Amino acid sequence: MFTKGSLKIEIYKPDTTDKQQPHTRDEIYVIVSGTAMFYNEGVEVEVMAGDCLYVPAFAEHHFLNFSGDFVTWVFFYGPEGGEK
Repeated sequence: MFTKGSLKIEIYKPDTTDKQQPHTRDEIYVIVSGTAMFYNEGVEVEVMAGDCLYVPAFAEHHFLNFSGDFVTWVFFYGPEGGEK
């Protein structure tokens, strides 16, 4: 949707299963609508609209049990390999 310098912004709406693989850059998710469980490096938390999540580069993460109206912004930023 938008790219400027190291920042890339997208809308993410998983279909029936979130099959994300670890990314090479740091990420921020801002939940727009719906609910889900969020798995991030062995920890699961419940998320809902308005929540903000940080995921470091190369971290295993994905959304589970998300509602049909689940949508999130995802912001990729910084250098490949993540910020130090």
